[in-house]
Amino acid sequence: MAQNTRTAPAGTPTNVTQKHTKGGIGESTLRPDGTLKVTGEFAYSSDMWHEDMLWGQTLRSTVAHAEIVSIDISEALAMSGVYAVLTYDDLPTEVKNYGLEIQDTPVLAHGRVRHHGEPVALIAADHPETARRAAAKVKIEYRELPVVTDEASALAPDAPLIHEGRDDHHSGHVPHPNIVHRQPIIRGNVEEARKRADVIVEGEYVFGMQDQAFLGPESGLAVPSEDGGVDLYVATQWLHSDLKQIAPVLGLPEEKVRMTLSGVGGAFGGREDLSMQIHACLLALRTGKPVKIVYNRFESFFGHVHRHPAKLHYEHGATKDGKLTHLKARIVLDGGAYASASPAVVGNASSLGAGPYVVDDVEIEAVALYTNNPPCGAMRGFGAVQACFAYEAQMDKLAAKLGMDPVEFRRLNAMEQGTIMPTGQVVDSPAPVSELLRRVKARPLPPEQQWLAAGEQADVRALPGGLSNTTHGEGVVRGVGYAVGIKNVGFSEGFDDYSTARVRLEVINGEAVAMVHTAMAEVGQGGVTVHAQIARTELGVTQVTIHPADTQVGSAGSTSASRQTYMTGGAVKNTCEKVREAVLEIGRRKFGSYHPAWATAELLLENGKVVTDGGEVLADLADVLEGEAVDQEHEFRHRPTVPFDLVTGQGDGHVQYTFAAHRAVVEVDTELGLVKVIELATAQDVGKALNMLSVVGQIQGGTTQGLGVAVMEEIIVDPKTAKVRNPSFTDYLIPTILDTPTIPVDVLELADPNAPYGLRGLGEAPTLSSTPAVLAAIRNATGLELNKTPVRPEALTGTL
Repeated sequence: MAQNTRTAPAGTPTNVTQKHTKGGIGESTLRPDGTLKVTGEFAYSSDMWHEDMLWGQTLRSTVAHAEIVSIDISEALAMSGVYAVLTYDDLPTEVKNYGLEIQDTPVLAHGRVRHHGEPVALIAADHPETARRAAAKVKIEYRELPVVTDEASALAPDAPLIHEGRDDHHSGHVPHPNIVHRQPIIRGNVEEARKRADVIVEGEYVFGMQDQAFLGPESGLAVPSEDGGVDLYVATQWLHSDLKQIAPVLGLPEEKVRMTLSGVGGAFGGREDLSMQIHACLLALRTGKPVKIVYNRFESFFGHVHRHPAKLHYEHGATKDGKLTHLKARIVLDGGAYASASPAVVGNASSLGAGPYVVDDVEIEAVALYTNNPPCGAMRGFGAVQACFAYEAQMDKLAAKLGMDPVEFRRLNAMEQGTIMPTGQVVDSPAPVSELLRRVKARPLPPEQQWLAAGEQADVRALPGGLSNTTHGEGVVRGVGYAVGIKNVGFSEGFDDYSTARVRLEVINGEAVAMVHTAMAEVGQGGVTVHAQIARTELGVTQVTIHPADTQVGSAGSTSASRQTYMTGGAVKNTCEKVREAVLEIGRRKFGSYHPAWATAELLLENGKVVTDGGEVLADLADVLEGEAVDQEHEFRHRPTVPFDLVTGQGDGHVQYTFAAHRAVVEVDTELGLVKVIELATAQDVGKALNMLSVVGQIQGGTTQGLGVAVMEEIIVDPKTAKVRNPSFTDYLIPTILDTPTIPVDVLELADPNAPYGLRGLGEAPTLSSTPAVLAAIRNATGLELNKTPVRPEALTGTL
């Protein structure tokens, strides 16, 4: 058998070592990659380089729905510097589709294209410009077909089927083939409860399509190896999920597809699906040369899924003293051309659709549609974000109709530990919804119209319109709004969710050093920092090395669902505990006869020593380990969940719940329709803050993404052609530092007894309630209903 020799390309991740005398859990340890990132020295996947590599290019469809009549690659293939041009017919196996749950996404389009920007052909060339010019020479003849763009066209009696002959596990229970998945939640009797309502409010809400807008584009490097396999260096969120989708398409066993995580420039769900992974590997194996693919920003908008746009109809009832009587809701999510994570998004939207409130009588229906719009999948807080926008607007409507304060109305109906969810699941850990609302309301308001006192010296950046210098104080009014949300943590509905960690403890240069190896994707969330903190805490060492994430260790699951600190952090903790027990057993064997405490006392590892729980030092860790190393690998699983019943939606479908509340303060120029968010205060329960600096950063980041979708972010899709109109950061706007307000953070630490260290997943919750809080504040300022995100100037000035 040929020996597999691997030459690591430039930019390959290396061990990250950080040395501290302290640095355990609970401390705000600095990130080992932080300085490198802010100084521009960090190697991202787009920086990867191999001396003899080729450049890959993807040719994408220019129409959203069409038959492919013919493809002519002859001119492209004849170009100097072009090594390969691949189409569907060149795929090496019978496995030609992939997908997270439903394998409905073609590697390359065959027969027809189903959305604008679908991959049709691949080119490998010796220069990126040559590859782009070759792609332009590929001639494709399309015969355009009618497009399906909304619920009416998707479910019409004569609607074109996006996927004919479906046989996936959801196809048997949906009422139409263009519905990816349907989940009802039924509890109590809504018709009877409606009779008890003194007031009833209804609302139609529209949530726009949001992009993850990560700054590092999709990129990676595939290197063919001598054993016929391939080494893939890539920015992703879930190495092992990628592997399970890539290997069958290549016709290779998984052990011959070796994956290593490269530097990731943000993710937010957009890297959970495959992008260029299979394409780079196909080109590398065909040409026998390393192939690098890097999307430009335009292509990136087509190269990953987006947040599901949604239309939501809600009806709530309440008694005259403010108690909720019932909820009836229908949530329609546009999944686009392929399934991606749509089934899980439906599960979240339906099961969390009532919000963090006590309401006994509930009917919720959530569906995701197949359309010819861009595919939609995971994005921070999926499903729960869309629902929160609707139910929080409803809370404000009910409070207004009852003449109640909107915060006190919410607190009156707030769930708490012991509340039964609409799914029948008991909330069995702290649920401080009322306290979070109390805290954000009690915070002092920022001074109103601070620019007035400055007169002509006022900084225009403090005014609506900012540096455009369009607002000078005329027609500017203040608004204050509140919102609170509920999000699940971890994978739900019976998914076998687990993470793996390998920990090695040995003596190097006279000092005990821990090596932590997981497949966790570090996408900016700070997991590598926390893993080192856990190892220091559990093993009592000062030096911890984090091994690059790869598939040479068991799966760590996805860096999504606010799960990594809980799951892979839990795996690191458990494995460190096993290592500690093994070390103590070595100590007992070597030194047990010298001191009775080895046999009788509770022993700990602290500051490089073995100590009793009373603080007595028994031995140096280096002496215990001299000549030996302890190496352990273990999996960690959370408590089991079950699928929601397909008829009633009942079931203990979630692992953990997390909560956040926001208060938004805005100033609005009502004449020009310009909004300035002055402050976006938040309170959140995190269970246990393992690193407070990282906790606050996550909360502020999630809050800012919620702000973006409230006032500026939306992918615009032409309703007639299903083409994307704004695939660039020129036309798709995200908040900059000038748009981001002060974000005071109030952190509660109410431990969840079921979680490692009592922690609570936290990354997604702030994205939920920040959006409706901003909308509520704008409504408060203007008196307008505003049932659509984002709020654009024309919606405020009546010039739609």
